[in-house]
Amino acid sequence: MERRVFHFGLAWLALCAALALHVADEALTGFLDIYNPTVEAIRQRAPFLPLPTFEFRAWLSGLIGAVTLLSALSVPAFRGKRWMVALAHIFGFFMLLNGCGHIAGSFYLGRLMPGVYTAPLLLAASIHLIVRARRVRPGIARNSPIAQP
Repeated sequence: MERRVFHFGLAWLALCAALALHVADEALTGFLDIYNPTVEAIRQRAPFLPLPTFEFRAWLSGLIGAVTLLSALSVPAFRGKRWMVALAHIFGFFMLLNGCGHIAGSFYLGRLMPGVYTAPLLLAASIHLIVRARRVRPGIARNSPIAQP
């Protein structure tokens, strides 16, 4: 297995692990106690925005399912599937936004927001995955495992 593809797979797993820790952080620090009232306030000002509110069990179950699915995608990442490079950029970008949102929200409100403890980990793992995805991309032209369908 090419080294760049292996490191790409590890970076994918690292972001999945960071996301799992982030979900636990949010669950343990009362994320929905902030999120749901915020959504209700936004709905009053902009009722056309389809923002959902969540019950804890459904929210946590959905996130556990998402983390499980994303972790299962480490198999094609380690196999060097070409489509995983694009997916890695998308995953990395959204987790980068997620981490920045928790940090920015903490500054804006002047207190630590739920999920902020693991936000730096999300930022680091997101950037690492994006960098690894960019490094593995040149291997496509050289018949590396990433070029295999």
